Amino acid sequence: MASHDDSPRRRASLELLRAEAADELSVLVHERLMDGEDPWEFMEDLPTVDELVVLTLRAENIAENGGVRPNRARHYRVLRQIAIEYPALTRAVWRLLGEDESYRRWDATVRSDAT
Repeated sequence: MASHDDSPRRRASLELLRAEAADELSVLVHERLMDGEDPWEFMEDLPTVDELVVLTLRAENIAENGGVRPNRARHYRVLRQIAIEYPALTRAVWRLLGEDESYRRWDATVRSDAT
């Protein structure tokens, strides 16, 4: 049964979440370097550690909701709830909600087809 709770479930400390995200980013960078990509061209396209933590928490919320992609309103509520639960991630949440960096391919709002 799908849950319609917008609040993220605390699974770990912020320090652990950041460590996991940093490990994931280092793997992504390594893979792209091994493929011969120029880091000057791809580093700005990667999310920051905190942005990756927010996206991971958002993905967990989507999985808990039966894998249904949120519409824009629910996306906003979920990210706002993450900022409330993890105040240190507030800046990353607002960057992900903002329109100023929508060129990033990984950005959920860029790839979202729901309005």
